Amino acid sequence: MQKKILVVEDEESLLKLESILLTTKGYLVQGVTTGVAALEAIDEEMPDLVLLDVMLPKMDGFEVCSRIKENPATKHIPVILLTAKKTPEDIGRGQEVGADEYITKPFKSAMVMETIAKLING
Repeated sequence: MQKKILVVEDEESLLKLESILLTTKGYLVQGVTTGVAALEAIDEEMPDLVLLDVMLPKMDGFEVCSRIKENPATKHIPVILLTAKKTPEDIGRGQEVGADEYITKPFKSAMVMETIAKLING
């Protein structure tokens, strides 16, 4: 069965790129551009993994991750924070909200793919 990945990225070009990349690797991809839409999509679809940008309009990725991890129904879903924010404070905050991985932009696709495979296939 195909694994479902929810990609949350407000930059359209990056969302397209990430979606294409994941689709070619055989994943089922759903893309959304806001944190609110991400939480709605998770409730409806229950993805196998969430690839989450931190800098999002209205509700940032830290908040989205925190809500995923606080909800008993969704806390098992691995979350990868993918962000340009790379200060120790940001990385620490990523750990605080329960992110499974924290990858900084610009990132290497191969590394992201490896991380996804590791988290999805355990």
